[in-house]
Amino acid sequence: MALWTETASGRLARHQERRAGIDAARLRALAARVLPGLLFCALLAAAWQAMAIRSASPLVPDLYAIGDELKLILLSGEAYRQIGATLGRIVLGLLLGFVVALAVGLASARNRFARSFFEPALLLGLTVPGLVWALLCVIWFGLSLKTSVVAIALGIAPALAVSISQGIVAVDPQLVEAAHVYRLRFWERLRYLWLPAILPFLMSGMRLAFSLAWKVVVLVEVFGLSSGVGYALNTGFISQNVAAVVAWTLAFSVVVAAIEYGLFQTVERRLTRWKRKSLV
Repeated sequence: MALWTETASGRLARHQERRAGIDAARLRALAARVLPGLLFCALLAAAWQAMAIRSASPLVPDLYAIGDELKLILLSGEAYRQIGATLGRIVLGLLLGFVVALAVGLASARNRFARSFFEPALLLGLTVPGLVWALLCVIWFGLSLKTSVVAIALGIAPALAVSISQGIVAVDPQLVEAAHVYRLRFWERLRYLWLPAILPFLMSGMRLAFSLAWKVVVLVEVFGLSSGVGYALNTGFISQNVAAVVAWTLAFSVVVAAIEYGLFQTVERRLTRWKRKSLV
């Protein structure tokens, strides 16, 4: 009985040591991901504060003034309303742009005629600034939800389509030939061959698309919408309240960082667990 008890206690001790080692490794990995970014933010804040003290100008507010404005928009609930409105438009625009980009990217990668046909449109879309799409959509559709959604889709679809097309072209030719030999249907190829292959390209494209969508929707909101982060930024600009402009920028930047680390990177890690990573 004593021997059994010692064995059980020994197993329990080894299990606890192993669990402690795993927790410590996870903590080190988390620190390696988080600490460099926090260090950059701290250095940026210190540089801004030094610039504000040296300039002594209301056009360069210090961290205390920015903090007061940030506290004001958070406690009043205005930040949640305006950021929610902007994110809603971005999500709708991303969905529309993704559908268009997926169709164009697949066609361009798999068909020579389609590639030649869409190439001028993609080149034009990559060249035209988001400001132009925002202006044209305001002229065409007025100040409505359709304006922001279409402007975002036009702004992000070309870059996303190029990423998807490059991902499909990068698929191993032997896998494509095997799919042809086994006569896999289109949807089977899309699910088991092309989508897994383009995931890294798609995730990088979605990150780029999200940043472009944010820039486009802010321009649309600045031009006359009565809600959104762009509307709040325009209000601060009109009143020459630089602290409010910086506070709104920081508030939305925190949301973007949460989406990047909490959504994009998490999804990418889970969907690409099958990929072999170098150990050197």
